[in-house]
Amino acid sequence: MSAVAKFSSKTFAALRVRNFRLYFIGQLISTSGTWMQSVAQGWLLLQLTGSSVDLGFAVALQYVPMLVLGSYGGLIADRHEKRRILYATQAGAGILALALGVLVTTGHVTVAAIYAMAALLGVVNLFDLPARQSFVQEMVGRDLIANAVSLNSVLMNAGRLIGPSVAATVIVLVGTAACFYTNAISYIAVIVALAMMNRAEFKPMQTVEREKGQLRRGLRYILDTPRLRNVIVAVAVVGTFAFNFTVTLPVFAHVTFHQRSATNYGLLLGAMGLGAVIGGLVIAHRSHPTPQLLAGLALGFGVFMTLTAFAPSMRLAEMALVPTGAFSIAFMATANSTLQLNSSQSMRGRVMSLYGVAFMGTTPIGAPLIGLIIAHSNPRLGLFVGAGLTLVTAVGLLVSLRTSVVRRRPLEAMG
Repeated sequence: MSAVAKFSSKTFAALRVRNFRLYFIGQLISTSGTWMQSVAQGWLLLQLTGSSVDLGFAVALQYVPMLVLGSYGGLIADRHEKRRILYATQAGAGILALALGVLVTTGHVTVAAIYAMAALLGVVNLFDLPARQSFVQEMVGRDLIANAVSLNSVLMNAGRLIGPSVAATVIVLVGTAACFYTNAISYIAVIVALAMMNRAEFKPMQTVEREKGQLRRGLRYILDTPRLRNVIVAVAVVGTFAFNFTVTLPVFAHVTFHQRSATNYGLLLGAMGLGAVIGGLVIAHRSHPTPQLLAGLALGFGVFMTLTAFAPSMRLAEMALVPTGAFSIAFMATANSTLQLNSSQSMRGRVMSLYGVAFMGTTPIGAPLIGLIIAHSNPRLGLFVGAGLTLVTAVGLLVSLRTSVVRRRPLEAMG
């Protein structure tokens, strides 16, 4: 077997599983539509208000339900069949995208309407995220989970690569409403993929009976497991301050580089998406998450995000965003795999829901805060704040790792 064939076989191992292959194709189509809507919504808000604060607030509203009730969404995923939950959430998200398109077409769209749609989509994501994350292992099993999570990250960012580029063209030629309609149609692909899956091939997963105190037990389980706790804290810091690109990048293009066309904003997101695909494929090939790897990826993410923040030109910013995207998605995929591989079946939904709270649920705090920083200074500082705190997170992970090694040595000597 050639080196290329060996690389492909290992990197795309999870795609040999038919159910996951169907899921992968459906999600690729849907994610491209989602990124089209994200670009269109951000551009629409900038046209209506011209305010980075309003943009940050709209992004924040989408994640308020996850912040407030994230653990409950995970508990529902632990109690019920994941595929049934996904049928409902994908249909709900499609209806919301369609409604937003109709509002734009009829001229009734307002800032308040965009806020309301963002909040309702947040309710859908509250249940969708933990079900989708824990459904991956049900399709592929424990041995392929790290590979599948990384490939899942690749498809999410392939959508980021495809969606913004298409959205920028569609906005210029047709208008923003077409992006919302396209996203609404794209959810059908996921529903069809779910329907085509062979239920007999799913890996048996333990479900949880309804009891009192289940949310509290899930939180205690994470706090008492250092590897899970450290990853959740790291993801929370990075998710709050660094992953606000839907707030920072449109203003970065619009204000810093004086780009008035949606095309250039799409190019920034496309550059980051390209890097994310590369980073996801590398991690998929490695398929073995370690604490050392997680810390190193956080360090690389912070360094290249800093270079992006201080790039003197649009083209250099695009170049810096490629490795930024690679390290960012590799960091999140490694964190995700670490949590899934180190959590019990009965707790996985709640663990992954807390991952969702840390990664996405913190956006209601981070997005308006970064928006305010930008409004009172400039987009470069907004990006640099996220980069700096990511670097601090990397140092914290390294210190925690070193401390655990030091503590383990006396115990090994006693043994």
